[in-house]
Amino acid sequence: MPKMLYFCMLNKILPLIPQNSYSFTKSEVKLDPKKILEDYQLAVISRQCSLLVRKEVFTGRAKFGIYGDGKELCQIALARSMQSGDYISGYYRDQTIGVAVGDLTWPQYFAQLYGHPDINFDPHSGGRQMNNHHATRWLDEHGEWKDQTSRINSVAGISSTAAQTPRALGIAYASKLYRERSDLKEHATLFSKGGQEVCYTTIGDASTSEGMYFECINAAGVLQVPIIFSVWDDGYGISVPIEFQTTKSSISKALAGFQRNEDGKGLEIIEVKAWDYPGLLAAYVRAAKLARDEFVPCLVHVIECTQPQGHSASGSHERYKSTDRLAWEHEADCNLLFRKWILENKYSDESTLKSIDDAAVIQARKYQKDAFAAYMSSVDVDRKGYLRIAKNLLDSTNEPSLLEPIIEELNQVTYPIFSDLVKAGRKTLRAFRFYQGPAVKLLRKWLTDLEDKNRRRFSSHQMSESVHSPLLVKEVKPTYEKVPQLVDGREILNQSFSDFLEDPRVFILGEDVGKIGDVNQTLAGLQEKFGPLKVTDTGIREVSLVGQGVGASMRGLKPIVEIQYLDYILYPFPILSDDWACLHYRTVGGQKAPMILRTRGHRLEGIWHSGSPMALLINGLRGVHFCVPRNMTQAAGMYRTLLMGDDPGLVIECLNGYRLKEPMPTNLLDIVVPLGIPEILREGGDLTVVTYGSMCRIVMEAAETLAEMGISVEVIDVQTLLPFDRNHQILLSIQKTHRVLFADEDMPGGATAYMMQEVIDKQGGFNWLDAPARCLSAPPHRPAYSSDGDYFCKPNVENVVDTVYEMMREVDPTSFPAIYF
Repeated sequence: MPKMLYFCMLNKILPLIPQNSYSFTKSEVKLDPKKILEDYQLAVISRQCSLLVRKEVFTGRAKFGIYGDGKELCQIALARSMQSGDYISGYYRDQTIGVAVGDLTWPQYFAQLYGHPDINFDPHSGGRQMNNHHATRWLDEHGEWKDQTSRINSVAGISSTAAQTPRALGIAYASKLYRERSDLKEHATLFSKGGQEVCYTTIGDASTSEGMYFECINAAGVLQVPIIFSVWDDGYGISVPIEFQTTKSSISKALAGFQRNEDGKGLEIIEVKAWDYPGLLAAYVRAAKLARDEFVPCLVHVIECTQPQGHSASGSHERYKSTDRLAWEHEADCNLLFRKWILENKYSDESTLKSIDDAAVIQARKYQKDAFAAYMSSVDVDRKGYLRIAKNLLDSTNEPSLLEPIIEELNQVTYPIFSDLVKAGRKTLRAFRFYQGPAVKLLRKWLTDLEDKNRRRFSSHQMSESVHSPLLVKEVKPTYEKVPQLVDGREILNQSFSDFLEDPRVFILGEDVGKIGDVNQTLAGLQEKFGPLKVTDTGIREVSLVGQGVGASMRGLKPIVEIQYLDYILYPFPILSDDWACLHYRTVGGQKAPMILRTRGHRLEGIWHSGSPMALLINGLRGVHFCVPRNMTQAAGMYRTLLMGDDPGLVIECLNGYRLKEPMPTNLLDIVVPLGIPEILREGGDLTVVTYGSMCRIVMEAAETLAEMGISVEVIDVQTLLPFDRNHQILLSIQKTHRVLFADEDMPGGATAYMMQEVIDKQGGFNWLDAPARCLSAPPHRPAYSSDGDYFCKPNVENVVDTVYEMMREVDPTSFPAIYF
């Protein structure tokens, strides 16, 4: 079907064009004309800045642009209802909110558009995020918390649709904890004033179709926390109309069952039009009062929004909107109708408004030009340095044919950036590789210095750089009685968690963690001891559960969030990867979320309770300390390390280890396990086996068998996959044995391949090998059920023995003859 015919038919079938006479709500309160004009001024300059973003992308000075045009008025109304200490967890159209609450300036807006990698110009992301991703700098230059109560706060922006809602739930949940738990009063100074803070979260109408949004709406209704969900409803998700997105073409109608009433608590649902200035003000005043005073979560559905420039700079909405729809969007433009309302109610006159309009054009252009000039000036310092060295190089070598093409290529770049300079420097060094004079050495130093600066500009703060980094925590080894008491592993964790919970900031969330003490009894009796706000049962809702933890950890608390089984970590994985893991990085050390995620995995029964998706987690959770303890004593020490630090951490306990006997340490409550430091479990001289988690027991048993066969195996437990072997202890072992096997339960090409690259490639282990390094992993499928399923679908003792034996046989077939063939 021709595209034009399709859209003509679609427009006949679907009610895409609202019918409206534009009747404004009559204000119940007296409005201040001065404030109205301030709001108008903000709306029009925001619009002008949006228009310039699109132009800058088309001129090539910016890579991508997204903007908040058409949403100015509702964002102003939202901002006017906020108070110091409140939070906005928004999405990539909320520029007007940011400026209205004083958390964003227009020069910063444009600096982020250009990717200026300097927090003095883009304090929100240091050029690491595209424009309209705002983040209050909650941490000072030393990584210490700053006061969140004296200002309105932006939670670091995120592009993934609906991903801003889970952590918003956690921000609001923290207010509930600060209000209802008196033991937190001494820790609340920088984070809360009696729990009165409201979290506002915004979203486009199409993204409300995401499952995580529905999950958070439900969780908010259950928890009764001070959160306001705002939906900017412009009728489309890029080109897809709302009729294909939402039941009844309305999120407020679709969620009508969540409306609180005499039958029970829920949400307050408010619908208001995007161009109705007095109606918007009234709607947000009402929502803010309900959320702040009564902890009633609210949904403000802002309908009849427009999108004058379409979705983003990547395309034009004329391709999918009808002529009539486009005409209506122009007519219903919130700024135009706001202007009309001002004039009709005589709050100002045409001349004054026109002067505001004209001034906005000039101001916006100045902000844009100044921001671009500042960005180019930062590059120009290094560009001039390169050209000075190039001139010296030319003078000392007299080789214009080698240098001039490179300089000409650089000069042809209209707006050179740092990568252009690095390319030019590398090309020059390659061209002059046969010259080793002072100018070449100077160029080499210039390039090294520039690349060091660029590593800081674009790769710093993946982990904490503060004095609270868990990497700085000093090790405390377990000590034992001469004849130690043997206890179930779960008892070791139970005592440890009881100790952790003595800190008011620590609390535990998860399914079944409270009343029954979790499915493995590691938390038995702790809810009764500490109360339901310290050890809290939740529904089966991993996304919002993780969001509760992430948001609360952003407000100075130390949540331990449990995902019942490692296999279920795929449910909240987008939040863990897109938000939690990269928060510190994408804010250049401006924000942190030191939540601990607790789960259990590896060997048990069947497809969904034996997960070891390590490669997925390693690569998706960079920015998180990834702990894989072999037993519960190690796990307890790792939890203590993470709680003493200020980084996020993931701990994967051995699922089949809770009832295995372990010696009870005499210093259990003091044990600290260092991160990134492997432990040698068994010394040997013939071959090194590198492993972790439940595989440690398998390998240790295999080592006993191999010893009887004349093979001395050194067994190393890496303990953490991120960080990995910071002191290169594995390399020292290989220098002794000259052979290495990497073993784990992940699928082929997973964590064994990762460990091999770390040791053979990065540590230079290849140079010490007398035989090829090998990997032993699980088959490329999930494990079948039953004990046989475990045996045949995971590496077993016989696999390890035979693999090591074969590696030794390749070196000395006489001493190690063939067994099976």
